[in-house]
Amino acid sequence: MTESKINDSSRVGFAERKQSSTQAKQALLEKFKAKAAANDPAAAQRRAEREAVIRAREAREAERAAAKRELEAQRAAEKLQREAEIEAEKAALAAQAVLEAEQQAALLAQQKAARDQRYAARKARR
Repeated sequence: MTESKINDSSRVGFAERKQSSTQAKQALLEKFKAKAAANDPAAAQRRAEREAVIRAREAREAERAAAKRELEAQRAAEKLQREAEIEAEKAALAAQAVLEAEQQAALLAQQKAARDQRYAARKARR
């Protein structure tokens, strides 16, 4: 049992030492980065260039999105126009069919009247 206590305490000690070492390295790295970034004009220039590239990319993306929205709106308007033209054509065809049906009915009525007239004339001769 004493061995396991020793092993546990040594593991904890090692883990603590490792964590402490990692924290110290991280702090040192952050300190170095802060000094290098603050004093280096080339780093500031690179950062400014990166920011400019990012702003340009965002502007291009915004332009593409606006163009895409405009294209979609145009396509939707064209689709609505085509649908309206199709509906108008259907209505015209329906009106034409009604007109033709009326003309056919009038023709049949005229033919029936002529037939009836001939029949009446034939009856009158007898």
